[in-house]
Amino acid sequence: MKSYTKKELALRADVSPRTFARWLAQHREKLAELGVSAKDKIIPPKAVKYIADAYGIDVD
Repeated sequence: MKSYTKKELALRADVSPRTFARWLAQHREKLAELGVSAKDKIIPPKAVKYIADAYGIDVD
């Protein structure tokens, strides 16, 4: 697993960056525990795994 930008993950999920940001907002507390703030552009590997599992995004 590697780091991704929010835009890259949005493209992999086939949604707009705005929609993806709304998805992330629903998981704000958990993402904060994983070291991600709303203003971060790069998502660390642990958070990428959590997001990918939550939304069924293929990141392999």
